Amino acid sequence: MDDQAIIDLYWDRSEEAIVQTDKKYGKYCFTIANRILENPDDSEECVSDTYMSAWNRMPPVRPQILSVFLGKITRNISVSRWRKQSAVKRGGGTVAVALEELEACTPSSWDVTQEMERKELEARLRDFCGGLPTQERIVFLKRYWYAESLGEIAAETGLSQSAVKSSLYRSRKKLGAVLKKEGLYEVG
Repeated sequence: MDDQAIIDLYWDRSEEAIVQTDKKYGKYCFTIANRILENPDDSEECVSDTYMSAWNRMPPVRPQILSVFLGKITRNISVSRWRKQSAVKRGGGTVAVALEELEACTPSSWDVTQEMERKELEARLRDFCGGLPTQERIVFLKRYWYAESLGEIAAETGLSQSAVKSSLYRSRKKLGAVLKKEGLYEVG
């Protein structure tokens, strides 16, 4: 079933929307959640929460690209769950390392009073990623959006782990410079 037909099912409030979403995007959403949480049971719950969130958002939202819409919801739910879990037990893992790597070039406080700055930062991040050379963008997104390990990225791109690390380092430096230039973040 194509995406527009699935979206129409949500708008019609048909429970078939969830069935078709799971059929087409269940593995995709699970992969995103599991890379972040590294726990199949928690990942399944996040996928279920994703479907519930999609159900609650459509209508009024009509996503242009359903996969991106679902992926973003899954990622946000999974990161929130991961943060709750890691608040109880501070530990390592790919997500912790990836988030630590980005801390050096992004603002550390995200509160409601800074919503406009957050939106501006989001736009700059989108522009930044869009301006990266293709392979550098792929590496950056695999690490910081999909929370893939350096080994996974290396295997998928054909790069060495050292080349992946170097690419990520250069991208973070570029991002820090862009954010500093735009006045969105003073790199310390």
